[in-house]
Amino acid sequence: MTHWIIAPVVLPALLAPFIVLAARYHIGIQRVFSVAGVLALIAIASGLAWQASDGTIILYQLSDWAAPFGIVLVGDRLSTVMILLTAVLALFVLLYAIGSEWDKRGWHFHALFQFQLMGIIGAFLTGDLFNLFVFFEVLLIASYGLMIHAGGNARLKAGVQYVLFNLIGSTLFLFALGSIYADTGTLNMADLAGRVAAIGPEDTAGIRIAAVLLLLVFAIKAALVPLHFWLPSSYAEAPAPVAALFAIMTKIGAYAIIRVYTMIFPPDLDVTAGLHDLWLLPAALVSLAIGMLGVLAATKLDRLVAFSIIGSMGMVMVSIALFTPTGISAALYYIIHSTLAGAALFLIADLVRTGRGNMDLTPQPPMSGTALTSALFFAGAIAMAGLPPLSGFLGKMLVLDAGYGTDLVVWIWVIVLVSSLISLIGFARAGSVLFWKAHDIEVSEPEEGAAPLPRPATLSYVAVGGLVALLAAHTVFAGQVHGYANTIATQLFAPDPYIAKVIETPGKLSDPTTQTEDH
Repeated sequence: MTHWIIAPVVLPALLAPFIVLAARYHIGIQRVFSVAGVLALIAIASGLAWQASDGTIILYQLSDWAAPFGIVLVGDRLSTVMILLTAVLALFVLLYAIGSEWDKRGWHFHALFQFQLMGIIGAFLTGDLFNLFVFFEVLLIASYGLMIHAGGNARLKAGVQYVLFNLIGSTLFLFALGSIYADTGTLNMADLAGRVAAIGPEDTAGIRIAAVLLLLVFAIKAALVPLHFWLPSSYAEAPAPVAALFAIMTKIGAYAIIRVYTMIFPPDLDVTAGLHDLWLLPAALVSLAIGMLGVLAATKLDRLVAFSIIGSMGMVMVSIALFTPTGISAALYYIIHSTLAGAALFLIADLVRTGRGNMDLTPQPPMSGTALTSALFFAGAIAMAGLPPLSGFLGKMLVLDAGYGTDLVVWIWVIVLVSSLISLIGFARAGSVLFWKAHDIEVSEPEEGAAPLPRPATLSYVAVGGLVALLAAHTVFAGQVHGYANTIATQLFAPDPYIAKVIETPGKLSDPTTQTEDH
């Protein structure tokens, strides 16, 4: 049993209280330890992803208590890729927060940031549903603190709305867990796979309700229509680095749906027949359409980006809802793309606010750092709108290919293509107003005593440029990434090795001799 798999959870859990207790009044020390911690996370996540790349299932049993009685962390191809994506995203977000000095505008930014990473990574690695709920609550508490960082009435109002909506999700999650435990006597995902499949047709009422409740909970996390209302205001009002980190949080909902509904409630299971294609796919298509219509209708750049996140999650869920290896692999490729593109756009929106003073989509005088900011916006908009040559175009082609041959192929193709056109128009309009029409406005003399708007810091540009560079790399190495996504999908639809590793590994309560050993 390797101990490295618990390191991505323990490291931020130890760093956060250390930063609060030992470096509370020293922002420089906080920054050093926070960046060092994220770099260590990247190194550990890279090692775990490499170890899992050949199909190895990495298992950690806390206190050596075997599943289903003990708490287990499980690393396979999917979970290790997601924690690596989280760690890489966190590095660039953290660099931007330091460069823009967002971390100095309130208390405990770096500690909350580490707790947030702990919750996100724990959700990806946990092997049972109850601890998935626990890690959801950890990241919810930390994300609320980050949302209201630097204060403000609008930010506080959006934060309260965010918490209330997610508390509803948490309540539904508990109801679902109670129902599952009452019917099966376990919450370990590997153990549930066998027990749910063994339930007779006459005893499926409770487990059907639990499956629907879980899907609602994960749909809230993924901002799927009609459960998306919390996202636009919450993400738009959050500090830019926080909103950029939140780009990975909606993917936790997508990850949970992939994990639970390929292992516990697979598409061929009679208990949940029709749940995927009769509800999830139409909701995903509507989410895609509404998100891109929001991009077209937005009057502020931050809300435009927030609605593009809803649209991108709709695209991801369209592919996931097919529940085929081709669909899941396309979704995984698009998840990486949309995470990087969404985070980059939130940071670019903050560059605009810094150089312009606001994010209103109205013609105003040229901003500070126009040339570089406009170039980054151009790249981010191309990526999110799905235009060639960046990875958004390739991702959409993969989604369209996955939908070919299904009963709703016409709807999928029409909505994906039309929404892409709408998003293109929305981003083009925003870019025209922000950068092109600005040159047609005469610059008036600044009022006496008024300070000129600052130019964004160099480190801020480096952070955003790094995310754009990753998007370019995601395009250049699309063949390799999609090939690996195919191997992930294959592993997901053949979960027997995962189940055997978790359930049959010796440990306390499974092997009496281990109870007398000196551990």
